[in-house]
Amino acid sequence: MGGFFGVASKTSCTLELFYGVDYHSHLGTRRGGMAVYGPNGFNRAIHNIENSPFRTKFDRDLEDLEGNLGIGCISDYDPQPLLVQSHLGSFAITTVGKINNMDELLKAVYANGNTHFQEMSGGQINCTELIAALICKKDTVAEGIRYVQDVVDGSISVLMMTKDKLIAGRDKLGRTPLVIGQKKDAYCVSFEDFAYINLGYSDYRELGPGEIVEITPEGVETLMPPGEEMKICSFLWVYYGYPTSSYEGVNVEEMRYECGKMLAQRDKGLVEPDIVAGVPDSGIAHAIGYANESKIPYARPFIKYTPTWPRSFMPTTQSQRSLIARMKLIPVKSLIEHKKLLLIDDSIVRGTQLRETTEFLYQSGAKEVHVRPACPPLLYGCKFLNFSRSKSDLDLITRQLIQEREGDKAEEVLCEYADPTSERYEWMLEEIRKRQNFTSLRYHRLDDLVKSIGLPSCKLCTYCFDGKE
Repeated sequence: MGGFFGVASKTSCTLELFYGVDYHSHLGTRRGGMAVYGPNGFNRAIHNIENSPFRTKFDRDLEDLEGNLGIGCISDYDPQPLLVQSHLGSFAITTVGKINNMDELLKAVYANGNTHFQEMSGGQINCTELIAALICKKDTVAEGIRYVQDVVDGSISVLMMTKDKLIAGRDKLGRTPLVIGQKKDAYCVSFEDFAYINLGYSDYRELGPGEIVEITPEGVETLMPPGEEMKICSFLWVYYGYPTSSYEGVNVEEMRYECGKMLAQRDKGLVEPDIVAGVPDSGIAHAIGYANESKIPYARPFIKYTPTWPRSFMPTTQSQRSLIARMKLIPVKSLIEHKKLLLIDDSIVRGTQLRETTEFLYQSGAKEVHVRPACPPLLYGCKFLNFSRSKSDLDLITRQLIQEREGDKAEEVLCEYADPTSERYEWMLEEIRKRQNFTSLRYHRLDDLVKSIGLPSCKLCTYCFDGKE
């Protein structure tokens, strides 16, 4: 997915920028970057962070990155921030989002005078470079960002830095968050609101959907007002969000407790496990909520070894992802042997890792393994954010099973597989249960997920569960 952070200060912003960006490391896995404007003009550093933490890669750059204005990012794919010279002046830019109509937009900018873009490995161009080109088609930066919000199919949030200010724009429907912090003589802008608390900032306000603001050390000015419609990603609370994060006033950790509570209420009288456990790390809070409601003891039958292993979804090959996931989890055999376990994971995407985890529990002596994903079945690949490595909907275990059963009419009946009261939904769950070798399987229902978050359903994006944009 990715995240970004920026600072506008009357004094040096370098260390605050460094730590603020680092607090977004859970959102991306491949690239990190920082850019500042100071006595020597614009300066920038970008590093590959696939196998090393952000801090270790950028620590040596801090002396050179001196300035009172700065932006930085953690990115899944594109090297960022970029430095751009244009008729709008010189600026640095970083983005978060996903572009589905890349070819169409490229044709448009070529037809209007752009002659080339830098090509990256694999023949792709840098999405942020394309966004910069689109912004520069207009007479002002604010008009350019609003133009981008209108023409991009997908979602794009933008953070820019000129020589005297930052300009931030939340994506048109607010699918990702953007929040501003304040302290004496400084303001910051951040994807994650917790990223600035330890830096001495307090909450100033969240940007609304599509809102564009100008940020200086003196204050914040709205350049383009927010829209009325919002579709913030519900999966942020389920998985991607850090436990200390809050989006639209709803804390991630608290939501996950509520999610686990509702799973337990649905399970009442149906299962009698000895312990409840969460798949580290994102399943843990859901499991605590389940245990608190059900009064079944919470325990950690396996421990995640994190000092040297990167996040399991990072590698591009499934075999490497699976190996890393397996190496990270170390069993506590005395908590597994002869036990009936209820296991909560944030979701089931391909099913490969959870099946291997289940087998590893059986091999360690587990008597039963009941599985409760903390969200509904994933039926559609995300069109708006890069939260999955899936190249096709058929990478999803649900869609593979549906395709096998329905053939050419699979698309026509997907709505029935999203309905937890339908025969097709029950068939799908039972088929997944058998293939994954779970003792029982019950997903979080979509109506319960919405209640767990506590926002009106019309303000949430649930596309990956029900296909509704």
